[in-house]
Amino acid sequence: MSTSKVATMHDAVADLVRDGDTVAVEGFTHLICFAAGHEIIRQRRRDLTLCRMTPDVIYDQMIGAGVARKLVFSWLGNPGVGSLHAIRRRVENADPEPLEVEEYSHFGMVCRYVAGASNLPFFPIRSYYESDIPKVNPKIVPMRSPYGDGTEVYVVPPLRPDVTIVHAQRADAGGNAQIWGLLGCQKEAAFAADRVIVVCEEIVDEAVVRADPNRTVIPGIVVDAVVEEPLACHPSFVQGYYDRDNAFYLRWDEIARDAGTLDAWLKEWVYDLSSHAEYVEKMGAAYWDALKPEPAMSGQVNYGRYA
Repeated sequence: MSTSKVATMHDAVADLVRDGDTVAVEGFTHLICFAAGHEIIRQRRRDLTLCRMTPDVIYDQMIGAGVARKLVFSWLGNPGVGSLHAIRRRVENADPEPLEVEEYSHFGMVCRYVAGASNLPFFPIRSYYESDIPKVNPKIVPMRSPYGDGTEVYVVPPLRPDVTIVHAQRADAGGNAQIWGLLGCQKEAAFAADRVIVVCEEIVDEAVVRADPNRTVIPGIVVDAVVEEPLACHPSFVQGYYDRDNAFYLRWDEIARDAGTLDAWLKEWVYDLSSHAEYVEKMGAAYWDALKPEPAMSGQVNYGRYA
């Protein structure tokens, strides 16, 4: 039986996320843990370096709330809608203060996490050939092959977050986290980090995880805290649990255009609430019912065993 690492979201963030940390909240298209970002805002963390392959609305909220001094990223925007206005104000107008940015390609970010997870000093990558990104990021460095064939590639430095936060459909109390559907670089980001928080829709018995081992993307050995927080990814989605709230992304474009409107939203939906459970209750049961997907079950397989 694994040692329990179960914690509340409040306690996990209070214990593991510190001012000045480098924090990665990973998840690709789905499994984006907004509730963790809101708790970081609620606890008023400051001077964070936020890392993410696709910093979308959650980082617009966090940066609008003033938690970050720097953003390390590969693409940013409100997906399917347009700009992230809080981030744009910081970058373009230093409003209310400057935001340092460090840009890579998607694959460049993945390679940085892989280098961090593998304890490598750098990672070679071909895809910056004829790209303009190295012109604006001096950390992307050309390197000639040491094997004498004249090949030149670029290398990127390792990314080793102080804290990585990932969301999973389910985990056991020991932090063994199972994911299905679209995968991003959650595994690499978790292995690269010093501390890891796994948030999940439900904590299940260890026997459930053991019965389906190939879905275990993040093993409990690298996890410091596991948090059961249903609906934690809204307005993102969780495959099999709830759909993407497309209307929210459209609303966010209007909310974030004005700093005062954004501040009012943060007050109502983050600061004035003590937990994500209150956020869920405030939305109302009918709201969540409308986001429930139709079932699409995946069949079982036979692993076989000796008696």
